[in-house]
Amino acid sequence: MVADFVLALLHHVLVFSLVGILAVEIALMRPGIGAAEVRRLGRYDIAYGIVAGLILLAGFARVFWGAKGADYYLGNHSFWAKISAFAIVALISIGPTLRIVDWGRQVRRDPAFVPADNEVRIMRRLMHAEGFFLVLVIAFAAAMARFST
Repeated sequence: MVADFVLALLHHVLVFSLVGILAVEIALMRPGIGAAEVRRLGRYDIAYGIVAGLILLAGFARVFWGAKGADYYLGNHSFWAKISAFAIVALISIGPTLRIVDWGRQVRRDPAFVPADNEVRIMRRLMHAEGFFLVLVIAFAAAMARFST
């Protein structure tokens, strides 16, 4: 029972951390972003990826070692909707991550580099889409906890 509580707590803290990191990234991702913000954005994006990976580890630990057992999760449609929404978040995040890495390289070459405003706006929209699907992840988690099929 204690292990289940610890896994659940860890999973929830990580999910809320991911939402917070994404919020900071969206706040930093604005037209006119300079070299210091690009570097900061790169660090936050690394943290975002690490936390997302830890969410998967903690989540699947709950599936296989949690109190409800794998059958509860693997047979639950809301669980699969949650996993699908999380996969969509991961796929959407590829574009901004690749762009942030590229901008970081350009900043190292030229400290005066400023990303094009239209690219920044597109990446910001993609990050908002990530946020939308993260809300769906949370909604499906709530449904999963309340509906067994």
